[in-house]
Amino acid sequence: MFLITLIGFLSISLQAKQSSPPNIVVIFMDDMAYADIGPFGAKGYATPHLDRMAKEGRKFTDFYVTQAVCSASRAGLLTGCYNVRVGILGALGPKATHGINSSEVTLAEICKQKGYATACYGKWHLGHHKKFLPMQHGFDDYFGLPYSNDMWPYHPGVLHLPMEQRLKKWTHLPLIDGNSVINPKVTGTDQEQLTTQYTERAVQFIEKNKDNPFFVYLPHSMVHVPLYVSSKFKGKSKAGLFGDVMMEVDWSVGRILETLRKNNLEENTLVIFTSDNGPWLSYGNHAGSSGPLREGKGTMFDGGCRESTLMWWPGTIPAGSICKTPAMTIDILPTVAEMIGAKLPKHTIDGKNIINLVKGTSNKSPQEAYYFYYGKQLQAIRMGKWKLHFPHGYRTMAGKPGGKGGIPTRYSQAKIELSLFDMEKDMGETTDVKDKYPQVLKKLQALGEKMRTELGDNRQQGKGMRQPGRL
Repeated sequence: MFLITLIGFLSISLQAKQSSPPNIVVIFMDDMAYADIGPFGAKGYATPHLDRMAKEGRKFTDFYVTQAVCSASRAGLLTGCYNVRVGILGALGPKATHGINSSEVTLAEICKQKGYATACYGKWHLGHHKKFLPMQHGFDDYFGLPYSNDMWPYHPGVLHLPMEQRLKKWTHLPLIDGNSVINPKVTGTDQEQLTTQYTERAVQFIEKNKDNPFFVYLPHSMVHVPLYVSSKFKGKSKAGLFGDVMMEVDWSVGRILETLRKNNLEENTLVIFTSDNGPWLSYGNHAGSSGPLREGKGTMFDGGCRESTLMWWPGTIPAGSICKTPAMTIDILPTVAEMIGAKLPKHTIDGKNIINLVKGTSNKSPQEAYYFYYGKQLQAIRMGKWKLHFPHGYRTMAGKPGGKGGIPTRYSQAKIELSLFDMEKDMGETTDVKDKYPQVLKKLQALGEKMRTELGDNRQQGKGMRQPGRL
């Protein structure tokens, strides 16, 4: 009788666990390049936890961000919209008077519909004034920097100036807990602890909410320059400071996964690991590697906007699997909404539900194409294996090495004319094939015209554009 009762209890417990909505963890790196982690070819340092994540989960080889720069990319992830639609461009600095609009619905607010506990630990970069901070946009807890860690008076570009002059360019860098500044003058020593602090806050939050559904957004400040690492990893890699920092990032991922396993949450938690854009190539040995991809941060070539991405959900995502179908961060919000049974925003979003790609049940994309803006300019479109670049200027290192020791070198300027690339055969975007495929070219050009009507192009205003929040 006791045994029957015990079996019945365990069965009910298992059913309850399986029927509970999945937890969501999004780990969002800063300036991490395509080939900066072991599963995508990193060299000179080990990433065992990310390697295991890939072995137990799914690699996305063709996963994109909306724009290859900080704030714009984060806007796309959190709203499910192209950043130009929500009015967030470039990288917001300490003098910015705008940020994410309160009318936008964030991924955290999607989760709040279903009673999720929500937290953000790390770099926010969608406006540093209180009305723009995470806790006014669906997050229950926040700890981190409001913008990039180089936006401070110790940036290499201003070190030659007296402090009085530096502060006219960059104010002191604040550290925020909740809505309050707890450290108004972050130092280099403080930055050495950020990766650890973000991680431990996330671990504590998971432990606290292990019996309830939760969403953790962990946008690391690294590997954006200036690079900082704790004493735990300083000098540990064979790739200098950059390698040390990546080893600490891998440790961070390991701590998150270990915490989920310890609390028996791994089969009910989706973990997504990706980055906001590619490497800041002018920083040379303090920047990562795009590997086979062309260019880096600040361009809409794949080296700038195609990110090494892993998804992990044991028992749901097939272990050791690979998805080669193009997808984008805008698709995460509607996918999560579908997973947890939440309603999508009433206003237009651009993302689509890609749960089939996440679970590996089919390789069919729900998107006809993805559109790549830089600033307000429509620069490229990807449709299936095809990527079309419209004529535009871009920055390049032109084969030159970048700087050393955190001091950047200058970019050159270049221009690409109308060009079509077969991304299956030519992921480095080297060989223009538009003359061979006129029908493909015609189709993509027509899609471009349609999107210009919706989201504009340079001075052309789009009917679907919305305004950012303003003070």
